[in-house]
Amino acid sequence: MRGIPNSAPGPWHIIMHCEVIALQEKLKLLIQLQDCDNRITDTRRKRDDCPLRIAKLEKELEAFQATVQEDQERLEALKKERREVERDIDDAETKKRKSQAKLSSVSSNKEYRAALKEIDELDRTRILLEDKALELMEQIETLEEKLKASKKELEGLKEKIAKDKKAIEEEMKTLEQKLTSLAQERDQLCRQIEPPLLSRYDLLRERKGGLAISPVTSGVCQTCHMGIPPQKFNELIRGEELMSCPNCQRIIYWGDNKELKEPAGSSE
Repeated sequence: MRGIPNSAPGPWHIIMHCEVIALQEKLKLLIQLQDCDNRITDTRRKRDDCPLRIAKLEKELEAFQATVQEDQERLEALKKERREVERDIDDAETKKRKSQAKLSSVSSNKEYRAALKEIDELDRTRILLEDKALELMEQIETLEEKLKASKKELEGLKEKIAKDKKAIEEEMKTLEQKLTSLAQERDQLCRQIEPPLLSRYDLLRERKGGLAISPVTSGVCQTCHMGIPPQKFNELIRGEELMSCPNCQRIIYWGDNKELKEPAGSSE
């Protein structure tokens, strides 16, 4: 009778092979769960950022409206000041006419010179007031042109912000739908993982900033970036037991294991 070749796998090898495959399936599920949780975290962040983006748009609009309102109030103040200056010019003209009328009724040179001096002072005052009125008119015209352009720009900004807000609201709705789908995906994955292992994963994820499982490449944990002792790294490559990083305590797996890159349930 021909003897059994020494290379033929015995029961122990078959059991170990099955255990390795079972462990790989567990790791695949954990990797998929971590990926799902990462996508949930990213989607939540984007969703929560939507109201902030809307608030930023509204603040931008309010700031521009406030600037336009300030310019409008400044314009009204300039117009009011111009009307006051024009009244002062009319008052100076009225006083000048009265002083000129006195010239025909004065009886002494002293009174005559006093009346002429008063007329000269009123003329100087009127010239200064007219210069002021002209300056105000130029400021008013400049500000009116600015306001005209600003109001047109404001209307365009209102339309743009309304469109942007609508787009963000639609994006937020899409993200909410995605979160619902991801929650279902997570639930399905959790049902396939043993409760003790799932509890361990959830605890680690809570304590380790959302990352419970990490690949190890070239002997280095790719999350905490600390080296794994060579003996442990060799054990990790063999994949005979579930291991933790001695530095960050996360569940670790060999990052170059092609088997772990396949979907869970695909191993034969």
